[in-house]
Amino acid sequence: MSQTTLRNGRLRDGGLVDIEIADAVIREIRPAGSRPVAGPSEDLAGRLVLPPLVNGHAHLDKTFFGGDWQPHVPGGSIRERIELEKARRTALDHTADERAFSLARTMVEFGTGTLRAHVDIDPDVGLGGLKRMLRLRETLAGYLNVQIVAFPQSGIVSAPGVADLLEEALRLGADVVGGLDPSSLDGDLDGHLDAVFELAARHGAGVDIHLHEDGLAALAEYRAIAERVAAYGMQGSVALSHAYGLGRLGERDFDEIAGRLAERRISIMTNGPAGPVPPVLALVRRGVNVFSGTDNIRDSWWPFGSGDPLDLARTVAYRNSLFTDDSLDLALGFVTDRAAAALGLRDYGLRAGGPADLVVVGATGAAEAVAAPPVARDVLRAGRWISRRSLTTRSDIP
Repeated sequence: MSQTTLRNGRLRDGGLVDIEIADAVIREIRPAGSRPVAGPSEDLAGRLVLPPLVNGHAHLDKTFFGGDWQPHVPGGSIRERIELEKARRTALDHTADERAFSLARTMVEFGTGTLRAHVDIDPDVGLGGLKRMLRLRETLAGYLNVQIVAFPQSGIVSAPGVADLLEEALRLGADVVGGLDPSSLDGDLDGHLDAVFELAARHGAGVDIHLHEDGLAALAEYRAIAERVAAYGMQGSVALSHAYGLGRLGERDFDEIAGRLAERRISIMTNGPAGPVPPVLALVRRGVNVFSGTDNIRDSWWPFGSGDPLDLARTVAYRNSLFTDDSLDLALGFVTDRAAAALGLRDYGLRAGGPADLVVVGATGAAEAVAAPPVARDVLRAGRWISRRSLTTRSDIP
């Protein structure tokens, strides 16, 4: 039996604890120094101990990360941006595997344990990006849990054959059905949403829909999605990514939509981008689950990003004026427990009897970890260190 004790670790509530680990399981979490430690141990010196971080939304299939710098080319509409991206993607396709793996490994070194990866499924790329992500998921199994979203970047109704491709993606191993701006991209709100929810219901998959709309179009989409969640019995299995329009609703409309989101347990993902953002505090106060994901990292849409969930939490906190220790702790939840709930993760968190998966961060508490994310991270998976960045530069990630 392999056994070790991590001494003097600091929990999110500030308490110092000793964490006893045996055979890849947390056997006990007890107050630091409450009894003598038997066997091998390591002193964490008061550093913050967190469960694995959760990145609830990313696009590894299109990142430039790890390759040569690519200048950002501005675009106009969503459709125009998609076409610009396709041209760039074709030119760089020969290094796509290398870039995706480089970003995924970096995410693990930052302490990410679970990633929801949106993969483009369209008439041009077909299932190529999906197969790449399936290879990545298999290679990094035990280091990174990857949920794959089959994402119809070019639409469904307006893109012949995409519905069949989405179905094949689910058969091959995708976990979630994606969607994108049903009203403006496809010009068919009901047709787009019916395709998404019918596929999800048929395959027992979740749903995660990108929404960028504003005004009346946004209201119609939120209402139509909430109706389908109830009709298909998919409460707790649906996320809306971005949902910019929530940030511009009047009080009466916002109260109505927030009530529907909370009642049907529809989660909202925000990465704190430029422009309007969902009002995260107002949503949380009304019982809506909010979580975060890095979204685009150094690609055709966005030249920024490191892949660090704590850096992401800081951005979301900054955009939403979350400055107090309590509100910064809430922001940490967007990349830990709240994100885990949105992605339906089971057995998540630090607890006796749970998996010995954790990340040790060079901070004295949640607020500091979010406001000033430290580079120093030690990552433990199944009771063994796979990355030690605080003391060395060793990494065992494949």
